[in-house]
Amino acid sequence: MACQTRRARSRIVRWGGGPGHLVGGTGGSRRQPDATVTGAERAPDPAPSPVTTPEATIQLSSPTTPGSGKLPLAGSYPAAVALALLALSPFLVLTTAVSLFQPLLMRELDATRFELQLTSGLSNAGYAFGAVVAADLTLRLARRHVYLVCEAGFVVSSVLALSAQGIAQFMAGVVLQGLFTGMLLVVALPPLILAHGIDRLPTTASVISLGLFGMVTAGPVVGGLVGSMGGWRLLFTSVAVLAATGLTVGAMTFEKNAPPNRRAGFDWLAIPLALGATVLPFFGVSWLSRGSFEHPAFLAPVVVGLLIGVFLVVGQYHKANPLMPVRPISNTLPVTGTVNAMVVGASFTTLLELVEIYLLQVSHCSPVRTGLLVAPQILGVVIAAALFRRTVSTRFTPYLALSGLVSVSVGAAVLLSVTASNSTTVVPVAALFLGYGAGAGVAPGLFLAGFSVSAVQIGPTFALVELLRSEAAFLLGPILLHLTMTRDTIDHGFHLSVLITLVATVAVGIALVVLFVLGGARPVAPDLEAWMSGTSTGYHSPALAARLRKRH
Repeated sequence: MACQTRRARSRIVRWGGGPGHLVGGTGGSRRQPDATVTGAERAPDPAPSPVTTPEATIQLSSPTTPGSGKLPLAGSYPAAVALALLALSPFLVLTTAVSLFQPLLMRELDATRFELQLTSGLSNAGYAFGAVVAADLTLRLARRHVYLVCEAGFVVSSVLALSAQGIAQFMAGVVLQGLFTGMLLVVALPPLILAHGIDRLPTTASVISLGLFGMVTAGPVVGGLVGSMGGWRLLFTSVAVLAATGLTVGAMTFEKNAPPNRRAGFDWLAIPLALGATVLPFFGVSWLSRGSFEHPAFLAPVVVGLLIGVFLVVGQYHKANPLMPVRPISNTLPVTGTVNAMVVGASFTTLLELVEIYLLQVSHCSPVRTGLLVAPQILGVVIAAALFRRTVSTRFTPYLALSGLVSVSVGAAVLLSVTASNSTTVVPVAALFLGYGAGAGVAPGLFLAGFSVSAVQIGPTFALVELLRSEAAFLLGPILLHLTMTRDTIDHGFHLSVLITLVATVAVGIALVVLFVLGGARPVAPDLEAWMSGTSTGYHSPALAARLRKRH
């Protein structure tokens, strides 16, 4: 594509000299026609707001003053990549590693299964909530300061966890790790995407795909080694060292920038609702490790939390100046991308947890062998990231996202044939499909939403999508895991849960295709020049069901 082979001549949104310094250049920009829409009504462009118009984009900060002392790694693309990976990877590895050394933690921390499940649930809640908090804070505070505080906080929380002698301190440390990682996602990714021009964007997209799910797929290998050989404190020490390295790189990379709106008030609608929408459901599903589906401690928090989440999204949609851009991404392409990411993430996480339980308790594999049997998912993610690098600036991104959902469905279908005797053969094949599905389904879905808003809104957009994706991913898994463990045999429960996951994934996939067709969209390449300049969105998506609306 033309935008891949030459640098944009338009006014580029760039982070002057380093990730954290947003300035605007000059020059004209070319806006491609609304080719995304064929014979259908295009959704109206979102109304400009004080922080989303091109003019406001230019004013987010001023260029570095000559002679003011440039940071050693400012403007370095490798440093920006390292910064983002070091911000996200440590916690994401732990999310899938801890389950394979739970017995070790229960012994050494004198913890119950419920307490460890609650630790995991609240840390995931912290991750989702932290993304929303960071979207709010970066309006008023310099991005560099938020990054340094969050990365330092992650180091401290890792030290809390690794030095814990009881479950209370361990829980506090792990929950804080999740909170700070969610905040770092919103702080670190936008500079990496916007700072280095259109030519770097395909590589950046593949790095984000690897950062989000590459590390998740590596978690079982790491957890299996710890579960079989011990050394969980060494693992958390390594995580602390990685975070300290990230803090050092950030200190040498992030330049000071003026926040876009120092006088922005605390969002009394979004933040408290986001807290309730994350903590309550995750507490409820954690209760299943000690109770039943009928217990009020499960039903009440989950139902109330989900209702709060609905109220949050609806409130942001109708708000004049929302924290998260719900209205701009309520059209065909971003909706299909977001739902695709939610379903793929939820199905992948659930199937991975089910496979680990089956291998450990039915096939009687050791933790290290269990981790190695699912390791082919790493190769799947790498393949997906390579394809995403080739397609992110083309019209094929929606197809790639759909291929991820199809691949997860194939992986689930393969798992239906697993038995205790053939699991060592069937599971690696399924893991390859699951890994590809996760890599191809989630990150492209994020970008379908991100390119549908102004470039300056990509941080809040990622916060919204990750909030929704986390809700789906980390709620479904514990529910189906409880269903598996409460059947007459684990083998029967496993196949029932996999079948439920498969049916749900296929049904949503069909619904997304229908939604796409009813929208009247014809995939075209995103207009990256206009998007990076802040003069337009990358996609000009038709409204939901635009074909039906036009007929009426």
